[in-house]
This record gives sequence, structure tokens and C-alpha cells, in this order.
Amino acid sequence: MLHNISDILLSQLSEFVTTYMGLHFPKERWRDLERGVCSAVNEFGFDDVQSCVQWLMTSPLTKNQIEILASHLTVGETYFFREKKSFEILKEHILPELIRARSSTEKRLRIWSAGCATGEEPYSIAISLDKILPDLKDWNITVLATDINPRFLQKASEGIYNEWSFRDTLPGVKLKYFKKINEGHYAILPHVKKLATFSYLNLVEDVYPSLLNNTNAMDVIFCRNVLMYFSQNNQKKVIQNLYRCLVDEGWLVVSPSETSHVLFSRFETVNYPGATFYKKRLAGLRDQRPGLLDYEEVINQPLTTRPELETTESEIEYRTGGLIYEISPPSTDHRPPAPNLYTEALTLYEKGFYSEAEEKIAILLSQEQDEPKAMLLMARVYANQGKLSDALELCEKAIAADKLNPGSHFLLATILQEQGRVEEAVASLKRVLYLDQNFILAHFALGNLALRQGKFKESEKHFKNALALLHDYRNEEILLESEGVTAGRLKEIIKSTVMEETFV
Repeated sequence: MLHNISDILLSQLSEFVTTYMGLHFPKERWRDLERGVCSAVNEFGFDDVQSCVQWLMTSPLTKNQIEILASHLTVGETYFFREKKSFEILKEHILPELIRARSSTEKRLRIWSAGCATGEEPYSIAISLDKILPDLKDWNITVLATDINPRFLQKASEGIYNEWSFRDTLPGVKLKYFKKINEGHYAILPHVKKLATFSYLNLVEDVYPSLLNNTNAMDVIFCRNVLMYFSQNNQKKVIQNLYRCLVDEGWLVVSPSETSHVLFSRFETVNYPGATFYKKRLAGLRDQRPGLLDYEEVINQPLTTRPELETTESEIEYRTGGLIYEISPPSTDHRPPAPNLYTEALTLYEKGFYSEAEEKIAILLSQEQDEPKAMLLMARVYANQGKLSDALELCEKAIAADKLNPGSHFLLATILQEQGRVEEAVASLKRVLYLDQNFILAHFALGNLALRQGKFKESEKHFKNALALLHDYRNEEILLESEGVTAGRLKEIIKSTVMEETFV
């Protein structure tokens, strides 16, 4: 029941969800906030909304409780081919352009539905690809679909929908791509369903782009009706990260109500009849730092990509290949410290300046051509630019120079997986565990691969192994080879990836 919460309490609640969840509810949306909280009362075990709100704002909430609240405050209601103009442009302009460019080289397309809700959007993308690509089986297609709500992801992965999901869809779509399973319910056909991969991801908190969660080197990102839930600062943060996730000339699609010249100033605005798309400019990174001062600001920032965490000595040692660099106190004349090519390149890479990082590493490799850690960093740079063949070649060279480094084999497995070479990726992950049986991310990756192949018992085994190893880590510790993911966050991701009863 609505209108049970006073405006004073709604104002406090609005500030609370902005601070702790990044969701934005200005006064004109307070009734939406009230509606969402009222729907969550019973799930939190309360009989009245006032008591529930007071508890929310005064108790230390777990991540699971915050995600439950988020699932009630965000609208998961969607339908197939929502905002038709966007899909018409995708089918008639964007995809043909990408297909022409890739047909003669690497037949590879990567599209991300960020905030996929119950899956209608990513499946609409998959159907569009099936319609336009007669040789679909010859392509390495990724349709990544992520959301913060595990319940939405569960429904999406099942791929079963009722009539309401087809409310503005041409009848031919339902007839061709779905099978009626009972009165009023339809299951998407397997050859389309397998194109989409569903994963948990929090756009505000999680690290991306990252090879670990497959958010790198995207050709197209759909992020529609999502940004409106975030505060302005979080909107800027998310848009910056999405920009870094795109390859040069990649596309960002938002809803018509979310377009903004200010927020998307780093992109080129492309106006189509009835819709606005945003394109990552080829020289976009250089445009953002025209002078020497901007460059120095970038390379002298801390290595960590998580501003709330300090970079520890052990982290620097790992991320610089075992070398510790002395950090001298600031000099009175404010002169910058002597440059180190590897640490400069690493910092540029972490800030998304891939071309600039590549230039630094190229100089380093010309001086020390068999330097494994530089080759591995260059492989990561290439992978984040979508240059998988080059990334694979450098990764294999690094392994040849240092066969006993489990991190090299893990990176190789990640690149192989992205190329669609799943069995080879599994073999590389097993080599990682042969070299280091406590390599948490290898267990996690094997669990994900087994889950996507329908091998649920095997998946459960790997996830349990990862959780057991994570038990010995502090929640705030950054995991090796994770590009900034903490132990606590990985625990939450694993528990959100599979059904709770798996871990009972």
C-alpha cells in the first residue's frame, strides 16, 4: 500500500539509497521509491513499512540484503524488441557495418546487454544476429547479458516467457524463434538461447573492462533504462567504464530519455531517424588529454583502480612482476619521479589508455625482447582492444620464456575462451592448477565454464573450491590476476551466480 511513508522519511531514505547503493531517487520519484520499499517489506520479514524503513537505515546490511532492496527499486519489466528503432538501426546499419569489416578477417562479434533484466533484450539481440547472419555458425559470437538481480538472471537463463513479453513484437518472431510449452508460455529455441551468456555484474561497484568477467573489447553495448537509476557521479563513472569496454569505433546504445551531450561528450553523437547512438571515436583517448600535464596526472596516479583501497607493497610487487620500487617522499621542487616504462604502461592500461600503454610497452620490449611481464601486459592491452590473435601470440611467447608462471597460463586460458576455444581454455586452466592448486580464479573460471556447459555437479565442485580458498582472505584483499576484484566481491559473485541451495 502506498503513501504510508512521510515525506521526511522518504527524503532520508532517498539519501540512504543514493549513498549506499548509488541509486538516485529525486523528489519527483519518491512514490517510485515508496512503491519499491513497500514491495520488499515481507521479504525482509516485517509486517509494516515504517519498521522496515527504520531497520534499513539503521542496520548494517549485507550485500545480499542490499541486492534484494535493489531488485525492488529497479524495474525489471521489459519486452522483446523494446524501443524498436534501436533494433532497426542495429540490424540495418550497425551490424552490417561490423560484419563487412570482420568477414575477411576474424569473424567475431561482441555485444553486451548491461542491465539485461529478465533477458528479453539480449535474446532480441541474438534473434537480430540470427536474422542477418546466414553463416552464424562460422562466427565467434558473444552476447553478454549482465544484471544486479540474481532472480532476473535466473528467469533469463531459463528462457521461458509469457504473452506479456511479446506485447509489441511482430507475430513472426514468436512463431519462428519460440516453442509453445503450455498455454501462454513460450521457450526460446536452443540455437538462439545458446548465443547469450548471463552473468551477475554490478555496474557501480564491479571492475570492468576486465578479461575476467568478459567485459572487454565490446563492439556494441546496450545500456538502456539503467543510467536513470544512478546518481550523477555514478552515471559518469559507469559511462567512463563503458567507454573503456568498447573497441575503437564501438557503439553505445542508451534509451531516448537518457541521451545527453554532457554525459556522453567523450563519444561521437550519431543521429538516426528516431534514435541517437554514441560511437567511440578512434582518437577519443588522445582528445581527452591534449597536454603534458594531463598525461602526468594519469601516470602518477596510484596503481589501484579502486580509489577506496590503498595499494599495498605486496600488490605493487605482484603487479610489477616481483620488483619493488622505492617510493621517495615528495621533493620540494615538485619534480616528477624518474619514469619507469613498465609502471607507466601499467597505470595507463588500468586507466583505459590502451594505445598509450602499447607505445610504452613496445619501447620496453625493444630493449628487453624476452621480458615476460611486459609481454603479458601487452597481451592484456591487445585483448582489451579486441586483437586476440596478437594477444595469444604474445602470451604464448611469455609462457615459453617462463613456463612455470601460473598467471601466464591463466591469461592464455582467458584469451582462448574469448576465441571460443573452450576445451583448450579448460586444458590451460588445469595447467594453472597443476602449477598452483590454490589459484582461486582458475577454480572460478572452471566453475563458470562447466556451468555454461550444463555440467552442474562439476561447476559446484569448482565453485566450492574457490569459496574454500577465499575463506582465508580478508574481504578487502585484491586477488592476483583479477584486475582489481576483491576477495569479498568474488564471494558475492559466486553466490549470486548459482542457486543458494548449491552451497547448503
